[in-house]
Amino acid sequence: MRFYTKQHPFYCGIDLHARTMYVCILSQDGEVMLHRNMKASPDALLKAIAPYRDAMVIAVECLFTWYWLADLCAQEGLPFVLGHALYMKAIHGGKTKNDKIDSQKIAVLLRGGLLPQAYVYPAAMRATRDLLRRRTHLMRKRAELLAHIHNTNSQYNLPEMGKKIAYKANRDGVAERFPDPAVQKSIEVDLALIGHYDQLLRDVELSILKTAKQHHAQTLYLLRTVPGIGEILS
Repeated sequence: MRFYTKQHPFYCGIDLHARTMYVCILSQDGEVMLHRNMKASPDALLKAIAPYRDAMVIAVECLFTWYWLADLCAQEGLPFVLGHALYMKAIHGGKTKNDKIDSQKIAVLLRGGLLPQAYVYPAAMRATRDLLRRRTHLMRKRAELLAHIHNTNSQYNLPEMGKKIAYKANRDGVAERFPDPAVQKSIEVDLALIGHYDQLLRDVELSILKTAKQHHAQTLYLLRTVPGIGEILS
């Protein structure tokens, strides 16, 4: 998609970090109008882009710091483009990289209509999405613990457990299968952590479901009617 229009002949690429940002503004002809490192704050940015803001498109890479910038652009009526971090890496990979170079590359990709877009997630729903991602992280940690128990069982060439220990009711006597006290202790630690993750995940999932209903209850209901799509996936 090409972002250039006659109404927006200036292209602003920002390499954004937690405390600082490198801003590069290019004209329609590719002339560098501004290239500066500054504090990552709304006031600093608005002051820097003031001479060009009425005819500008702003782009930033999709890293963890983009939320406030997207919200600022929406508040100020500035066109905003979120670059897909993975695809951008494939396009503008180079031997020499720093914040100054990266900000200009973002502006160049924007100017040429070559910037791969990421979805600008609605501000009201971002926290729920982040909580879903945190749940995924917890689920992976829990899965690692379950896998360690199974791997240890295979390591000592013991008979298969026969039941899914992902369910709490099937975990009785699992540690006692191992004759070595040190191995038993290792498995007991795994089981205790799994139990703790189970409790955390139940609490997180209840919170997610409650919030998701507030975002779009009708869509949530329709998704649940599809076979194979449960509460969390919907």
